[in-house]
Amino acid sequence: MSGNRFNAFQNHGVGIGLRIPHYQHIFSRKPVVDWFEIISENFMIDGGRPLAMLDQILERYRVVQHGVSMYFGSVTEPDPEHLKRLKTLVRRTGTPWLSDHLCWGSVDGTYTHDLLPLPYTWEAVARTADRVRMVQDYLEIPVAVENVSSYAAFTDSQMTEWEFLNEVVERADCGILLDVNNIYVSSVNHEFDPMDYVIAVPAHRVAQIHIAGHSKYEKYILDTHDHPVIDPVWDLYARAIERCGPTPTLLEWDDHIPSFDEVHSEALKANRYLKMYSDSSSSVVQASLEGELLEPAQ
Repeated sequence: MSGNRFNAFQNHGVGIGLRIPHYQHIFSRKPVVDWFEIISENFMIDGGRPLAMLDQILERYRVVQHGVSMYFGSVTEPDPEHLKRLKTLVRRTGTPWLSDHLCWGSVDGTYTHDLLPLPYTWEAVARTADRVRMVQDYLEIPVAVENVSSYAAFTDSQMTEWEFLNEVVERADCGILLDVNNIYVSSVNHEFDPMDYVIAVPAHRVAQIHIAGHSKYEKYILDTHDHPVIDPVWDLYARAIERCGPTPTLLEWDDHIPSFDEVHSEALKANRYLKMYSDSSSSVVQASLEGELLEPAQ
C-alpha cells in the first residue's frame, strides 16, 4: 500500500522530530532515519544558522513540515506574510504534505502560542473548513489537520470532537494528521471511549499519525511529549493502522529529550504494527488486536 492523495501517495515509514539536541549526533553519525518532521515556524526566516542546518539535513533526509501557528479556527484570517514565508519554506524543503492543528489561538494579530480547542459548532465548521481550503489552495500541496488534546469543553458544542473533525475535512477536502496520544489524553480528560474516535475517523483521509507520551496528574493528564508511548496509546495506534493501512508515523518527544538513539528506538516500535499489517491479512491483525498488546520490536 502506498499512501493516499493527502500524503502525496507517500509511505514514509517511521520518523522523528528534528530537534537541536540531536544535531551533533545526526551530522557526525549520519544515522539511517526514514524521515524528519520539522516545525515550520523554526525555519521561516531569511537566512542564518537554522536554515544552514536545515539545508544539511535536506541533503541526506526526507523532511515533512508541521506547523504550530496557522490557527485554522481563529476568527481572523491567516496573516498573508506568514503564508508567504510558509510557501517559500515549502518550496525549499519539498515537503510532500504539510500539517497544522485544528484549533484557534490568535485574535486581531495577537498570537497566544497555544493550541486552544474550538467549540464544536456548525459555525466553527464552516469557518475552519474555509480557512483550511484557502491555505491548501495557496500552498499547492496537501494539508492535513491535526486533532489537539484538550482540557476544557464548550457548553454550546453541537457535536462530538470527531464529528467536528470529520465535517471540517470533508468540507475542506483535506487530510488528517491523526494524533492517537491526543485522542487518549482528551478521552481521559473528557471521559469518552478513545476507540470510538479512532473508528469514526475517515481512514482514507489519514495522511500521517502522531504518537507520543504524556504526563499523568491526579485529576487529568497532560500532553507533554516527555515520556515513552504507553500501552493504551499503542493499542489506539494499532487500531488506526488496521483501518488506514501503513501510514507515515512520527514520534513526538519535545521535553526532557533523551539521546537520539533512545528517541529513535522508541519510534521504531511502530514498525511492529506496520510490518504486521503489510505481511498479514486484516483478519490476522484483528485477531491480534483482540488479544494482548504486541510486544514492542527489539
